[in-house]
Amino acid sequence: MTVQLGTVLAALEARYDPALAESWDAVGLVCGDPAEEVRSVLFAVDPTAAVVDEVIATGAQLLVTHHPLFLTPVHGVPADDAKGRLVHRLVRAGAGLFVAHTNADRAPDHGVNAALAAVLGLADAVPLEPAGDDPRAGLGRVGTLPEAMTLREFAGHAAAVLPATAGGARAAGDPGRLVRRVAVCGGSGGSLLAAAAAADADVLLTSDLKHHPVSDALEVPGPALVDVAHYASEWPWLPVAADVLRRDLGGAVEVAVSTRRTDPWSCRAGGPS
Repeated sequence: MTVQLGTVLAALEARYDPALAESWDAVGLVCGDPAEEVRSVLFAVDPTAAVVDEVIATGAQLLVTHHPLFLTPVHGVPADDAKGRLVHRLVRAGAGLFVAHTNADRAPDHGVNAALAAVLGLADAVPLEPAGDDPRAGLGRVGTLPEAMTLREFAGHAAAVLPATAGGARAAGDPGRLVRRVAVCGGSGGSLLAAAAAADADVLLTSDLKHHPVSDALEVPGPALVDVAHYASEWPWLPVAADVLRRDLGGAVEVAVSTRRTDPWSCRAGGPS
């Protein structure tokens, strides 16, 4: 069975409304003909060369990624440019590229942050920073673990349920501190620390935390911090989005999640346990 790419795009945008994206973001169709037929869709966090290899090897007609290929304006896509080459390869293979980025972060259901909260087992999760008229839409989530655990145990739990990466999960705060109310933000969510504190979270889990903000946060009352790989924090969205698209299209297209790990870090050495 096949459906037109335009139909697939409409289903994706119904779930991940472009109006929820940041003004600086670049979401939507990057390349592809809405009139072409689609049989198979591949989901990935990043549009890397290895992922495009997988698109071509599997014969997928559409690649859906969370991160944009082009986040700043470009004036051309020559094939001798690394990113332009990916566009040429996709077009030659008859495959389109669609991006759902900050609109997927803020999606009310089945978005990046809802998926992250779910995989960590948080109950009654609600947005940390609501957006728009829907109280379910917004950045981050805050919810409750079924049972309290220490910060060290929670970091281990996060490392166990998220994709394995070289960085694993690292915690800032008293390792023995009990945590139950948990705030999360997929990707770079350090800006939500104040919102997590206002929500009485015991811990904020996010990515890309920097030395000075973390050091400053430990000097005042507030949540402990857990830092995980950017890729790992957003990966749980992929199987959720793939399953939702399959159901929304009545099983008319095949869906798959990329097997390529696109976390850029390859190894880690040393450090305390």
